[in-house]
Amino acid sequence: MPIYAYRCDACGHGRDVLQKMSDAPLTDCPSCGAAGAFKKQLTAAGFQLKGSGWYVTDFRGGSGGTSAPAAGGAAAGAAAASAPAAAESPAASTTAAAPAAGGCGSACACH
Repeated sequence: MPIYAYRCDACGHGRDVLQKMSDAPLTDCPSCGAAGAFKKQLTAAGFQLKGSGWYVTDFRGGSGGTSAPAAGGAAAGAAAASAPAAAESPAASTTAAAPAAGGCGSACACH
């Protein structure tokens, strides 16, 4: 159930009320008794998303999954992937062309 903020136009009394969405809004001020002066206020939501993203299995009870990248995550990953390719010289590519037996010849996790 949401919490609604109310304020009286007559006396300025404010109050937070836990109500169902289907309940009728309050109209009478509990402090001064003014009829029709107790109005619902527009407030900011108390909900923020922080971090790198949501996991696919956060609320399904699954056993693992991938995370969705943050807004800048895809761009940062693409920039990092293109940087080693641009820095590679022709001499380095001839030595990398002959991989060691059973692997790619670098310190990656492929073997």
